[in-house]
Amino acid sequence: MNTEYGEVEQIDVAVIGAGPAGAVAAALLARAGRSVLVLERQHFPRFSIGESLLPQSMAYLEEAGMLKAVVEAGFQYKNGASFVHGEKTSSFDFRDKHSEGWGTTYQVERAVFDQLLIRRAADQGVQVRFGHTVRAMQTGAAPVLEVADEQGRVYRVASRFVFDASGFGRVLPRLLGLETPSRMPTRAALFSHVRDALPAGSTDRDKICVAVHPERRDVWYWMIPLAGGRTSVGCVADAEFLDVPEDQREAKLRELMRAEPTVARLLGDAPFLMPVNRIAGYSANVERLHGPGYALLGNAGEFLDPVFSSGVTIALRSAHLAVQTLLKQFDGETVDWAAEYDAPLRKGIDTFRVFVERWYTGELQDIIFYENQTPKIRRMISSILAGYAWDETNPYVADPVRRFNALHEVCTTM
Repeated sequence: MNTEYGEVEQIDVAVIGAGPAGAVAAALLARAGRSVLVLERQHFPRFSIGESLLPQSMAYLEEAGMLKAVVEAGFQYKNGASFVHGEKTSSFDFRDKHSEGWGTTYQVERAVFDQLLIRRAADQGVQVRFGHTVRAMQTGAAPVLEVADEQGRVYRVASRFVFDASGFGRVLPRLLGLETPSRMPTRAALFSHVRDALPAGSTDRDKICVAVHPERRDVWYWMIPLAGGRTSVGCVADAEFLDVPEDQREAKLRELMRAEPTVARLLGDAPFLMPVNRIAGYSANVERLHGPGYALLGNAGEFLDPVFSSGVTIALRSAHLAVQTLLKQFDGETVDWAAEYDAPLRKGIDTFRVFVERWYTGELQDIIFYENQTPKIRRMISSILAGYAWDETNPYVADPVRRFNALHEVCTTM
């Protein structure tokens, strides 16, 4: 390999990864007058899952100057979520919620969505380099990245700070040995897109549908209607349950789709538009989300589970909080990254975690399908499902474990 170090490039902030967290963080920094370089290993557009946004995300897209582009892109409108288990159904309209803020959003093809965001960041003055891989990092007050392009040329970038927004690539956790075991069990997903050709009125395209396997409450399906008559469909379960050879994935997903009545009725025989993919062991964690000269954003730090579509919301929230903290630091203030970034971000993650863990035990399902729901409490639950997991005016955010336990007891004893 060629090693042509030459002059070290100077930049205010280097961002690893051009996905939603990286694009939004870069745009926010550029809007604040800072020089930003985004380094992305892949080329866009590229496929990604995480297609159902939550309304909380819209505030951060607006803050980053991206909202108009997203609204005008023609994505599938979304106003809530519906749940089904056999003959039981429950639907939440995110406009009817406890928290202030957006109640609607979109369901997006991530290849289009992610490219749109990074283009808007570039339009606002962000430098973006695709096909450039970060190979090493020297931490400290003036961190230095070693980067290789696709021709094998190696160069160095010195910055005042580094954001790792590399998603499941988890560049700095790997390079710096930051990874710790996740508290979440090892699960997997089989997924694809189908041509749904659904008659008008056969389903509510404005909502994601989450269906529970008829015999196993820890196995669930997503159906995410997209624009243009496509639907993203997937099944999530223990990794062992979905451990099949690559050439049998399509048959396995088709078998699972036909096993759940609602999925079977709507999509059971719909033609796949892409190969069935599998992702496993996606839950991740680190001891801390920051260090000397760097911070981890979104999935590069922690990812829980796809069940409530929290990934992009957590990513954008992390970008918002990290940029706020860094700009204070750049302005000469003494900042405490643990208190001002790590702890506030984890507050919402831990709220989502309670909901995710209780989904798989079946306790949250007991609550969601409970027939005599109280409107006020229902709006509080709706807020968290809409992404407002940091709103501590909501008792189920301020004290999620105790409140959840009390609510579950009511729903199973009355």
